[in-house]
Amino acid sequence: MTIRLSSSLSHAFRPNIDAMAGYVPGEQPKPGTHILKLNTNENPYPPSPAAIAILRNIDGESLRRYPDPYANEFRQATSEALGVPADWIIVGNGSDDVLNVVIRACADLERRVVYPMPTYVLYRTLTELQPAETVEIPYGEDYRLPIAELIAANGAVTFIASPNSPSGHGVPIADLRQLAAGVSGILVIDEAYVDFAEETALPLVTEFENVIVSRTLSKGYSLAGLRLGFGVANPKLLSGLFKVKDSYNIDAIACAVGAAAMRDQAYKNECAEKVKASRAKLAIDLKQLGCRIWDSQTNFLLAQPPGSAEQIYLGLKEWGILVRYFKQPGLEDKLRITIGTDAQNQMLLEALLHLV
Repeated sequence: MTIRLSSSLSHAFRPNIDAMAGYVPGEQPKPGTHILKLNTNENPYPPSPAAIAILRNIDGESLRRYPDPYANEFRQATSEALGVPADWIIVGNGSDDVLNVVIRACADLERRVVYPMPTYVLYRTLTELQPAETVEIPYGEDYRLPIAELIAANGAVTFIASPNSPSGHGVPIADLRQLAAGVSGILVIDEAYVDFAEETALPLVTEFENVIVSRTLSKGYSLAGLRLGFGVANPKLLSGLFKVKDSYNIDAIACAVGAAAMRDQAYKNECAEKVKASRAKLAIDLKQLGCRIWDSQTNFLLAQPPGSAEQIYLGLKEWGILVRYFKQPGLEDKLRITIGTDAQNQMLLEALLHLV
């Protein structure tokens, strides 16, 4: 059946929306299919039992009423876990929501958004939605942060993912400090994968009023389906962001479950250590298959396989295994592989033996 756009809708969208491609999430298997999903960096272990217990005991009254617009229960739990004041925290519907709020508050056609590439492509999408100008500074082969070029780009917002996706590298805190001191606008340090890393940039928010560190519960806390994230920044910076966020952007269930997860740091850390151990083992095994592997501070590996990365990606799909392939400059010969359990990683390796 052919569906034609009516004349009343032919000019319904803003020109920037018509022109943009939109963000393409990682492939999601159909419910009930037996797929080994190593393409969207979910944690292979279940959420904290404490979080699950809260979910099972949600009462109807908390659903009948509007939720706390500031998610204060979650802010308090996060404050206790990270040692930052609760009023230095803004909560979002996933950390993507926090990134979007920053763009909406700070960028426009005369106030550009800057970031190094390759990185999280949602930065580009959110900027095009605004719309605002994007300035993409290429990483070198060694993924060293191009500090001078980023500063010279004069962004109203500068995004740095550390650890970065899809490369997996972490940016040294000294480099981030130098960048924070040099940029003229807001510096967003996206720490979505920090639970698998060796250090955090969180201390920079007390040194610089223009720095916000964003985090998510999707990776380290195994709560990708909950959609909960947060940012930490000086209240002077947060005051403008609170004007922009949706009134009730965090539902009551997410607030309560997320608070329980934040209070169970021991469980989160235990799972993260298992992921890091599996990451180290998988890196060795992939190298033995002839892959080039970049050092990773995340729950995934960037791998350059022998032969065609695209063909291996398609071949793995035939085996019922999903990994991420980015058909873009600098990545067309590489695969991003989420760390699974040791048993899942072994299934991947057995399939790769037939493909590389």
